[in-house]
Amino acid sequence: MSAVTMEATTILPILKKKLAFLSGGKDRRSGLILNIPLSSDQTSMEELSATLDYLLSIPSEKCKARGFTVIVDGRKSQWNTVKTVVLMLQNVIPPEVSLVCVVKPDEFWDKKVTHFCFWKEKDRLGFEVILVSANKLTRYIEPCQLTDDFGGSLDYDHSDWLNKRLVFEKFTKESTSLLDELSIINDADKSSSVDKDKSADCALLPSFDPETVLQTGHELLSELQQRRFNGSEGGGGGQGGPAWCPMEEELLAQPQVMKLLDSLREQYTRYQELCRQRNKRTQLDEIHAKVMQVVTWLQGPGSELLKTQQMIGDSMRSAQALQQKHEEIESQHSEWFAVYVELNQQIAALLSTGEEEEVAELKALQQQLSDVCYRQAAQLESRQNVLQAAQGFHSTTQELSQQLDGLLGMLCADVAPADGASIQQNLKLLEEKLQTVEAGLASLRQKGALLLEQMCSQPSWPLEETESPTTEQQDGVQHIQSVMEDMQLRKQRCEDMVDVRRLKMLQMVQLFKCEEDALQAVEWLGELLDALLKTHVRLGDNSQETRTMLDKHRKFVDVAQSTYDYGRQLLQATVVLCQSLRCTTRSSGDTLPRLNRVWKQFSVSAEERQQRLELALNFHTAAERVLQQERVEAESLDEVDSLGKTLLDRLTMPVIFPDGSEQFFGSPSDTAAAAEGVRERLLLVEERRLQLQEARLHNDGDEGEEEVLNGQDARLDVIGEELSEKEDQDEEEEDAGQREEDLERATQDC
Repeated sequence: MSAVTMEATTILPILKKKLAFLSGGKDRRSGLILNIPLSSDQTSMEELSATLDYLLSIPSEKCKARGFTVIVDGRKSQWNTVKTVVLMLQNVIPPEVSLVCVVKPDEFWDKKVTHFCFWKEKDRLGFEVILVSANKLTRYIEPCQLTDDFGGSLDYDHSDWLNKRLVFEKFTKESTSLLDELSIINDADKSSSVDKDKSADCALLPSFDPETVLQTGHELLSELQQRRFNGSEGGGGGQGGPAWCPMEEELLAQPQVMKLLDSLREQYTRYQELCRQRNKRTQLDEIHAKVMQVVTWLQGPGSELLKTQQMIGDSMRSAQALQQKHEEIESQHSEWFAVYVELNQQIAALLSTGEEEEVAELKALQQQLSDVCYRQAAQLESRQNVLQAAQGFHSTTQELSQQLDGLLGMLCADVAPADGASIQQNLKLLEEKLQTVEAGLASLRQKGALLLEQMCSQPSWPLEETESPTTEQQDGVQHIQSVMEDMQLRKQRCEDMVDVRRLKMLQMVQLFKCEEDALQAVEWLGELLDALLKTHVRLGDNSQETRTMLDKHRKFVDVAQSTYDYGRQLLQATVVLCQSLRCTTRSSGDTLPRLNRVWKQFSVSAEERQQRLELALNFHTAAERVLQQERVEAESLDEVDSLGKTLLDRLTMPVIFPDGSEQFFGSPSDTAAAAEGVRERLLLVEERRLQLQEARLHNDGDEGEEEVLNGQDARLDVIGEELSEKEDQDEEEEDAGQREEDLERATQDC
């Protein structure tokens, strides 16, 4: 194929005018048909010449050898223009042109033609020129090879042809240039030595995008294969029916495009492989650089930052400041750890597709990076554990110090409780605070041991021999031990003070208890006295009952005596406790005088009660003896009478206390009831006396009978009055007896 000497883009405005065109039709000798449609306007010969030069440069030499048939359409033009064009063709058209058909208008040029016969100029022109009308053009060319302008069936779209021609030339130019560039790049890479430092050619990029050029070529080839590029089939479709076919070797478009595409694909495939290798090498270099950057920072500035952070602080605030600094260091490390994760993913992706040498290099980089990162992460975690343990230790120390301060403040405060319950409450609070301190000290020891363990178990730094503890670590250990010893001493001092305070508070509890119990003894003794005076009134109806009441009275007195002795002992203990507590402001107060006063009153009352019961016992014993004996002496009767009267007189007398005050036993009704029982017994004794007198009278006769009867009536009246009073007071006696039993039962309980 001959090279195209002219591009359509250079004369595109001229080509758009359609001054001449190759329709794709062929004459009977298979020569190409060149159409020159002349218009009524003046045609520029220069533009026409340029158009013809471009069109005739397209066919191959083989196509040109078959000759050309030129159709000059002069139906819309002047004869002079037609003649000028025909004469110009001898300078433009190659020797292969065999026939020039000038299409004339009907009967218009007859006279003028006679003046110029083209056939006479054949030898001078070099080709045959015939004048023919449009309807007779088919004598020379088949209708299917003529366009519709001449009544033919060949379809031709000049704009479509021009656009496809532009695409073809653009593809040809770009693909040819791209092939040259890719060939240079591929050959340069093949000849260069394989090392990490590539030559400058490796950085060359083609001027055109291969993908775009290939896509353009495929689209163009598709158009050519669909028989839509500049051509129609000659003679194969019949006289009147159009038949599409591509231009065979005349234009050589399809073979040329296919050849360019094949070459371009081959070079582009080599270029892609080259780029892949370059990208992989570049990626490996970038990964290696990033790995070394991460390793360098972690082993350099990162490690130095951690090595300078060995302190644990001496308080919670300083530990928190160290924690904040450590978090800043962790934040800096996190950025590099993020790079590590990204690099690890990239390396893992390359390991699945890399070659053996690349895989070994990648694994070595991955192992180195992982070792450094894991070692640094272990250092960060160890430091974090130390700081957390230090914060726990300092926090517990602070809490324990506050607890010891609170306990010491409580121990230093004066104890001035109002009663034993408040002392018990304070003692309980003191014990709780001491237990809290003990638990806090145990927690401090535990956290101190944990902190020491964390400090001693920190991982060693690489490329360093056995490390000795740094000054900061030694100071931290000494500080921990010093704090625990100080807290132990403070706790021991507080324990000693708690023991003293506990003893003092227990003594105060005992003091209050003694005082309360002493007051209770006074109250009990007062209640016994009150019961004695109010309910111990009855004297019994016979000797047996009186003897029983006398025994109960003695027991009642024993209970009171025990209560009095108990109160005295409590008051003596109170004095001893006050002396032990150096409590000069406290004393038994008026408790002891009250106790002695009540006891004296009780003693006098009990003695009076006992004398009355003994007198009543003698009275009932003598009366029962008189009433039971058959023969009774008058002296015995008089004795009973005397005892009864004495007893009645005694019942009417009050108890006189040592302070001069007086108090009667029971109520007047109770005294009357007791006296009634004595009177009834006296009445019985008097009846016995009368019986004895009657017996003597019976023995002595009627002498003195009247006197005896008078005395008997008088005594019976007295007895009747006493009996009526007794009936009125029976109910009161029963109530008094019940009260006495209740009091005796309460006394026994005491």
